[in-house]
Amino acid sequence: MTKLEDRDYFTDSEIAREPYAFFDAVAQHGPVYQPDGRDYLIVTGFDEAVEIFNNHRDFSAIIGLAGAAAPLPFVPQGPDITDQIEAHRSQFLGGDLVVNLDDDAHTRLRGFMNRLFTPSRLKANEEFIAAYSQQMIRRVVSQGQCDLIKEIATPFVTIVIADLLGVPEEDRDTFMTMIEASPAPGNLDSSLNDLSRTDHPMLAMAGYFARYIMERQAAPREDILSELAHAEYSDGTKPTMVDLISLGTFMFGAGQDTSAKLLGNAVRYIVDVPGLQDKLRADPSLIPAMIEEVLRLEGSTKQTARLVRRDTRIGDRDVKAGTRILLAISAANRDAGRWQEPDAFNLDRPRIKEHVAFGRGKHTCAGAPLARVEVRVILEQLLKQTSLIEIDEGHHGRPGKRTFEFEPSFIIRGLSHLHVRFTPTEAAG
Repeated sequence: MTKLEDRDYFTDSEIAREPYAFFDAVAQHGPVYQPDGRDYLIVTGFDEAVEIFNNHRDFSAIIGLAGAAAPLPFVPQGPDITDQIEAHRSQFLGGDLVVNLDDDAHTRLRGFMNRLFTPSRLKANEEFIAAYSQQMIRRVVSQGQCDLIKEIATPFVTIVIADLLGVPEEDRDTFMTMIEASPAPGNLDSSLNDLSRTDHPMLAMAGYFARYIMERQAAPREDILSELAHAEYSDGTKPTMVDLISLGTFMFGAGQDTSAKLLGNAVRYIVDVPGLQDKLRADPSLIPAMIEEVLRLEGSTKQTARLVRRDTRIGDRDVKAGTRILLAISAANRDAGRWQEPDAFNLDRPRIKEHVAFGRGKHTCAGAPLARVEVRVILEQLLKQTSLIEIDEGHHGRPGKRTFEFEPSFIIRGLSHLHVRFTPTEAAG
């Protein structure tokens, strides 16, 4: 019988549902482990993960979407395979997306994204988030119950990013439908991860963004899409139309899973940690700390991947160019060498923002500030308008014996459904 730590992380549906026991078993072998019969390494140590995240010289992000188990489209040769990677970039899944770019190409595109998502723009968008969340929460609280993922989390983050980018109101329901039809990144059914499929929802979304960009090139508006349409890199060169469409589609799609799944995971803790929801109602200023601890314990991204492009070291281990690395974010964030009582929820955990739920280094999630605002604001409304939130035992069982359905993904950690019940405050009622 195959030991737990040697099972196939990328195809095992049981591990996809509950990855923590798997990562714990892997970590028993040290911070870096090669499963029996696998040709990739799994990094579970916090220090080692941070080291890799920050070492952009020796580690390429090219396999971030494909994962560490996906075969390379070439045979690595020599101690430095940087040129081979670039020569075959178009053969990697999402090779031209910002999440997979390296070096100057990544720096230019990421610098441009940072100029779009400025603190002042996010602050202005927060007014829309507050008004929209108030309206949405009022509706579901009046119902007394809802599926938080389908009725709140997914539509909420879809409309927020649509408003921020400037997607026209008349198209937003269509985008909602496309997002619901999109498989989570890293789906265990590898055929669903092919972004070139003619029926892939992201391809249809790209068609809309092509139209938006052309319209704004002709008649700019006060929105991010207009800035995108007239973009220049810091060196004065202009992105191609393909680059603009790809970036617009990526910014819209990438913001969905992180925020929506974080909201669902946060509500699980709010309900099941004794006394937590009352404490947060009494002092809403504690909500940001709660979000950070949920990110550490149950972040939306379980893992990412890196390809060693130059002979180097991870900790005290030599690794050769061409080695694929599974960076176990979930394990690093529960590394007992870094966190006291790593599996426990601690609202007052010291230095909590040092978790790696959003990565580190140049590839730190660009949408992290938006995700934090979205989840904080809607949780403020949810707690304000209710005196009690409960997880529906008819769907999920009693505390301590909960059953949940998680997305079948080797990347995303998120619920497919979360049925909750509400007792409104007197004011809300």
